[in-house]
Amino acid sequence: MYWNPKYECMPREEIKQLQLERLRLTLERAYYNVPHYRRIMQEIGFEPEDLKSLDDLRHLPFTSKKDLRENYPYGMFAVPLSEVVRIHSSSGTTGRPTVVGYTKHDINVWSEIMARTLTTAGVQKSDVIQNAYGYGLFTGGLGIHYGAEKIGATIIPVSGGNTKRQVMIMKDYGTTVLTCTPSCSLHIAETIEEMEILKDELKLKIGIFGAEPWSENMRREIEERLNISAIDIYGLSEIIGPGVAIECPYKNGLHVHEDHFIVEVIDPKTGEVLPPGERGELVFTSLTKEALPMIRYRTGDISRIIEEPCPCGRTSVKIGRIEGRTDDMIIIRGVNVFPSQIEHVLLEVGQTEPHYQLVIDRVGYLDVLEVQVEVSEKMFSDDVRSLEMLSKKIQNEIESTLGISVKVKLVEPKTIERSEGKAKRIIDKRNI
Repeated sequence: MYWNPKYECMPREEIKQLQLERLRLTLERAYYNVPHYRRIMQEIGFEPEDLKSLDDLRHLPFTSKKDLRENYPYGMFAVPLSEVVRIHSSSGTTGRPTVVGYTKHDINVWSEIMARTLTTAGVQKSDVIQNAYGYGLFTGGLGIHYGAEKIGATIIPVSGGNTKRQVMIMKDYGTTVLTCTPSCSLHIAETIEEMEILKDELKLKIGIFGAEPWSENMRREIEERLNISAIDIYGLSEIIGPGVAIECPYKNGLHVHEDHFIVEVIDPKTGEVLPPGERGELVFTSLTKEALPMIRYRTGDISRIIEEPCPCGRTSVKIGRIEGRTDDMIIIRGVNVFPSQIEHVLLEVGQTEPHYQLVIDRVGYLDVLEVQVEVSEKMFSDDVRSLEMLSKKIQNEIESTLGISVKVKLVEPKTIERSEGKAKRIIDKRNI
């Protein structure tokens, strides 16, 4: 099922030619309208007409979140503010917020991309979509919303929060598609169970989850508890919002909309472009944005490029599921650790709830990692010896996976803080 087969199934050579043409226009827009881009291109002696092939892109400097903050609020815009019809921004909790703008053309392009994205996931005009992504300055809610309206599906703009109300709406309004973060979906599943609502009382069939890394084991957990097909979506505000890439029902990678974005994977330390299949940091260049063109934007997300053809017939390259971030990667005694690695182990072992936190502390000169994980109601009522055996099993499996020693602390059900948005997985008590 395609929304726009002309671009979704375009031959590879035609995609590359289209990308080259659109990249030239993007570089011109950035060079002549954004002082930051003109300055960094002039510093390396590069002008838009120097672009002869897609390979030339790798000669250009990267754009980072720092660049957006240093040009706060509108310094990276390539159009006058009078042409910007919408502004989104980050929370700014780690400094100045990053500000993104959209022209009317950008909104129309985004709506088209999101219609294509939702269709790829299996959404149809007849579906009822419960959109539990946040509305407002966060791009998730309105991004999904406009795409759903473009398709002609029924959209319920419920936003996040008030989980019991979410469940009531889901049951009473006949929701068939749920869109939210994966951790939020598990919170909803838990609430459904607490309210003693049976799976066959719901009409849910598809879940579209993103905004945080999640493992294959968590997918299986969500699918089992909500009786749905769980689809991974990827996006980020700086590039456009949700809809940069999406899984099809084959779930063998996320299709990148290459007529609108160029994706690269780089070594996060050296900046060297890595070949397809190698794991590194995702870098995106926008090809059709007017208000905020982004050239080689470093996402901080860890993934890989997949070139193998997909049975669905789409010809775009895919990216693997996000394995973590360069900035939520924990370094424990010289070892790089991602929360998703530990999540994978916990769900593999079983007998625990999919709610956990990683507490890092420094004892003397040594970093200590404690994994706090909720046990199930049934397991918590077992004898002490059974709990000790489970704790030891989890510890052994994590240590085998990570190659470092950890502490495991089993906690009572429902004692780890729930999140309506992105789950807070890491508590770092070190003074570093």
